[in-house]
Amino acid sequence: MKHIITVQHTQSVHHTNGMVGSWTDWDLTELGKRQADRIGQKLKTELAGQSVILYSSDLKRAKQTAEAIAKHLGTESVFRRELRERNLGRCCGKSVQWLRENLECPEKTVDDRLFSDGESRRDAWNRLRPFYEEVMTGKEETVIIVSHGDLLSIWNAMFLGLPVESYYEVNIHGAAGGVSHMIVDDDGKHLVRQIGDLSYIM
Repeated sequence: MKHIITVQHTQSVHHTNGMVGSWTDWDLTELGKRQADRIGQKLKTELAGQSVILYSSDLKRAKQTAEAIAKHLGTESVFRRELRERNLGRCCGKSVQWLRENLECPEKTVDDRLFSDGESRRDAWNRLRPFYEEVMTGKEETVIIVSHGDLLSIWNAMFLGLPVESYYEVNIHGAAGGVSHMIVDDDGKHLVRQIGDLSYIM
């Protein structure tokens, strides 16, 4: 059996100031730091005695979330660029309002890019896929993944066996601080036990 726990990074500065997240390297807010600490405390209780590997995006807001969790679990975070949020190109460092006013291409398919120098959803899918396969075929039984909303929505689709083209028909997208539990049982069946659980940050 494999137990995969995904954690969407907690409150970041860009959640409070109207700026684009994406590859802009925002810190957690003070609230976000407290939320990450609570997640770590609760996972420590749930996973007591288990060997855990913890992967995280290398962007600050995810790193800081992962480091708070790792401290409670007595482990180290493994930082992976594949877990970064979708790259939105030249709107990084700009406001959400600027994005809306300067959009190059409406996103109607998974191959559309909001900005020509950014990633489409298919690009992000293809970036994540080798890491997904690595986790799914790896020997580790308990895996924690700290990433971002858009990227984790892609992970969710992969785990459920959905194709990338399904994104605009079926999209499981969580909120900051949401924790999900996914199981691959001994028969290979993929089970979702919890999705985007916000009780961890309370």
